[in-house]
Amino acid sequence: MNRSDGGGTGIGGGAVRGAAGGANLLALRSHNTALVLDLLRTAGAEGISRLELAERTGLTPQAVSKITARLRGEGLATEAGRRASTGGKPRTVLRLVPGAGHALGVHLDRDELRAVLVDLDGTVVTERRAPLDLGAGAETVLAGVARAAEELVTEAALRSPGAEGLLPPGADGLRAAAADELGAAAADGPGSPTEDALRTSLEEGPGASASKEQARGAQVSGERVPEERVPGERVLEERASGGQALAEGREPPVAEGARSAGGVLAAVPTLLGLGVALPGPLDHGRGVLHRVTGFPEWDGYPLRDALERRLGVPVVVDKDTNAAALGLAIRDGGGGGGAGGSFAYLHLGTGLGAGLVFGGGVHRGARTGAGEFGHQVLQLDGPPCTCGARGCVEALCLAAVARGDLAEAARVLGTGAANLAGLLDIDQVLLGGRTVAAAPGAFVHGVAAVLDARARREGGHDGAVPVRLAPGGTRAVAEGAAQLLLAPLFGRGDGG
Repeated sequence: MNRSDGGGTGIGGGAVRGAAGGANLLALRSHNTALVLDLLRTAGAEGISRLELAERTGLTPQAVSKITARLRGEGLATEAGRRASTGGKPRTVLRLVPGAGHALGVHLDRDELRAVLVDLDGTVVTERRAPLDLGAGAETVLAGVARAAEELVTEAALRSPGAEGLLPPGADGLRAAAADELGAAAADGPGSPTEDALRTSLEEGPGASASKEQARGAQVSGERVPEERVPGERVLEERASGGQALAEGREPPVAEGARSAGGVLAAVPTLLGLGVALPGPLDHGRGVLHRVTGFPEWDGYPLRDALERRLGVPVVVDKDTNAAALGLAIRDGGGGGGAGGSFAYLHLGTGLGAGLVFGGGVHRGARTGAGEFGHQVLQLDGPPCTCGARGCVEALCLAAVARGDLAEAARVLGTGAANLAGLLDIDQVLLGGRTVAAAPGAFVHGVAAVLDARARREGGHDGAVPVRLAPGGTRAVAEGAAQLLLAPLFGRGDGG
């Protein structure tokens, strides 16, 4: 660790500022800056002093002062008051400014889309849920993601205090007009003509007509991704140069494809990008899908690149279970045993999978394929599974759910969980997903009973691996998908 260098925050030297005081947060990747940002985040509204920051990071007071001065100048940190000290004048405490940055998280399930917009604290600003057939084809799925993303950003800009940074450049005049109409929109209700008109006025700007024409003709390439490519590298460079142009009063360059259906997102100063989580298997590093269980037609599809071209913002793709596990690992209190703990997050919804966390970090494996928990075979001559095998945990468990036999479904899930606990010696098991959320007691108690029986057979004094309901409910995957963008900024795992 460099104890004297404050760490750079810009690309090519210097901070990159966007409109409305925004900053290119994706440039804040230095280790020292991430340490400070994370402590500011976990301190909450009460804040933390520079002296405490120095003590807890191991950085020199001079380095901390340099970093915090830059973060304040970029609007990422602000004073939170003063705190009495043991001697001398009271200490100034600082806190993170949650609204200085935002990330979109999208959960693509087999039959629905759930999306959230979160701030730097991970607090959900607004959310969307809509039916979506994952087998309907790339154009339909990408259009659904783009539509949900635009709606979330627009709604937040209209309705959320402190979300002015979500307004695209040149839309400042629309704020006053929108404010005059909000009362009518609220009275008419969501989806009313008044609210739709407000959204349209915000989304459309200079060149909007051309954008729509290009969007109508836009086609997503099915070409495979080159082997050597840094996730989001091209879009990151374009957004950096765009932020500099805005700071100098020039028109920013437009990313390739940014004038398509989701082009409005590329102009949002505080938006880091979009995380997408969906069933695996897939290649997290390259953002390429493999034979998604039940939808083999996605094999080889470059989802990350296709969405980056369409939306003009950085995109990170991961499995639904990994995204949820990342979000749980970052939660205060760990959600899964704390930052230093290990746990398995078992997700039972339209399918079954696992997210594994060791030492506070998500374990993806050498080929990012770890966690295919649902396809361990329990019954050699069992029912066929959508993966092509027979007697998988997923097939047995979902069949029991379909029969209404939740006790059997929990027993099957518990058997798989016991195998996992015995193999990896994890601290605890967390259960989530739509099916679990519909009957949490049945699954938590049923899985725990199997693990208890195993512990009694093995003896020892530590007892069974505890089983808990994962916090976050049915939007845990979408929130975790947003953390794919946020976590690296705070040094809390490899989101991208």
